[in-house]
Amino acid sequence: MVIISNQKSVPKKLSFISIYFLGINGVIGSGTFLLPSVIYRYMNLSAVAVLLCTAITVSLIALCYADLSSRFTGSGAAWLYSYHAFGRFTGYELGIFTWFLGCCTLSAEIVALLTTLKSFLPIFNRPLIYGVAAFGLIVLFAVINFFGRGLVKLVNNVSAAAKILTLIIFIVVGVFFIHKANFSPVIPQAALKGPMPFIHHFGEAFTPIFYLFTGFSFLPIAAKQMKNPEKNIPRVLIAVMVSVTILDALMMTIAVGLSGTKLGGYSTPLANALGGALAKGLGTTIGKWGYAFIIFGMLVSIFGVAFSASFNTPSLIASMANEHGMLPKFIGKKNKHDAPWVGILLTSILSALFATQSYLFLVSCTVLASFIQYVPSILAVIKFEHSNEYPTHGFKLPGKYLIPIFALLVSCYMVTNFTAKTLLVGTVIAILAAAAYFFIKKDRSYEEKHMKWLDDLRLKDEKKNS
Repeated sequence: MVIISNQKSVPKKLSFISIYFLGINGVIGSGTFLLPSVIYRYMNLSAVAVLLCTAITVSLIALCYADLSSRFTGSGAAWLYSYHAFGRFTGYELGIFTWFLGCCTLSAEIVALLTTLKSFLPIFNRPLIYGVAAFGLIVLFAVINFFGRGLVKLVNNVSAAAKILTLIIFIVVGVFFIHKANFSPVIPQAALKGPMPFIHHFGEAFTPIFYLFTGFSFLPIAAKQMKNPEKNIPRVLIAVMVSVTILDALMMTIAVGLSGTKLGGYSTPLANALGGALAKGLGTTIGKWGYAFIIFGMLVSIFGVAFSASFNTPSLIASMANEHGMLPKFIGKKNKHDAPWVGILLTSILSALFATQSYLFLVSCTVLASFIQYVPSILAVIKFEHSNEYPTHGFKLPGKYLIPIFALLVSCYMVTNFTAKTLLVGTVIAILAAAAYFFIKKDRSYEEKHMKWLDDLRLKDEKKNS
């Protein structure tokens, strides 16, 4: 996440703990609260095993990011790494897809927020009301970003606290109401009819589970605002992945233990699971309070993630225009409140278009955009390891090429789980971005700055090694 301060003052660098909570807030989003029902429908209790398997594979990719973030102190993450590894065009394309990822995330969180509201406010089932509410939220976020950007840190902190507290209470309270009978069946009967049906069910569960972890890739974007980013970001990435894996595995296990086969039919699975279990064990009133508590925690955390995405995404393309000259200068224009108003407008327009789509489609688009970031980043690790360019500082991948190769294979497996519609959207974005690239005039001053930065970095590394 990118947090921009008033340029007239020297911003305080983020500590390890601050970066950790920033990572937790970026990874735990609406998927944690809404996708357990989808995941259960495909794999039943074995979804917990699929979740752990997915967490391990995503962690391999996160380790590649840890390696790369140890090589660079600049902000930008995937597109910055690809820029240095494969040139300006690749960095530009990755930057556009990072912006696309941010827009998809904003839209997905808005749709998730309205889906949650629909569960107890039927008025949002009306298409007109739903559409007006989605558009209204995007406008609200845009207005706040235009004039009240100081609220970002407060909303981030409240959102992070709400989601962690909600999950911990769900796990701690829910464990006392588990029924062992709900853990059966372990695997759906349809998945046991042969290897191909099993692979299909596994793949269908893999994509939404993968979505639960995708937020880690945003963490290095704010590198310049962190203390010792080349050392702290790798450590935080590992700590965040371990923490989220434990929370999600416990959450999924408890949810299945509370509801069993009913879990697959819930639109707000965690709230329904805890509310139903409390109602059965302690009475209807307690059950309603339990349901309301989870819903409230969901709304606060989802709103926070959506608001953060509405802030981070415009800042990203403004940075590409202002700091790296990869986009026309007008895209980086800011108002007197230091808000990138052109980036805010462009982000709002694209997000409003995507907000008309289903939540699962937006999840699929987010995973696709993540995949497009991961592959060049993993290849950059292999390239830098082979050429010894940009040596690591404080973190070194064990096994040399082993982890990047496994991470690359996992990333390529993701392609088999995308729908034709999702792949078409990704192809259109890539083609339009590539076409626009050739009409963007290169500013030699940015190229000169980049070359000077490379020379300074090489001299710095030579002094360290001598």
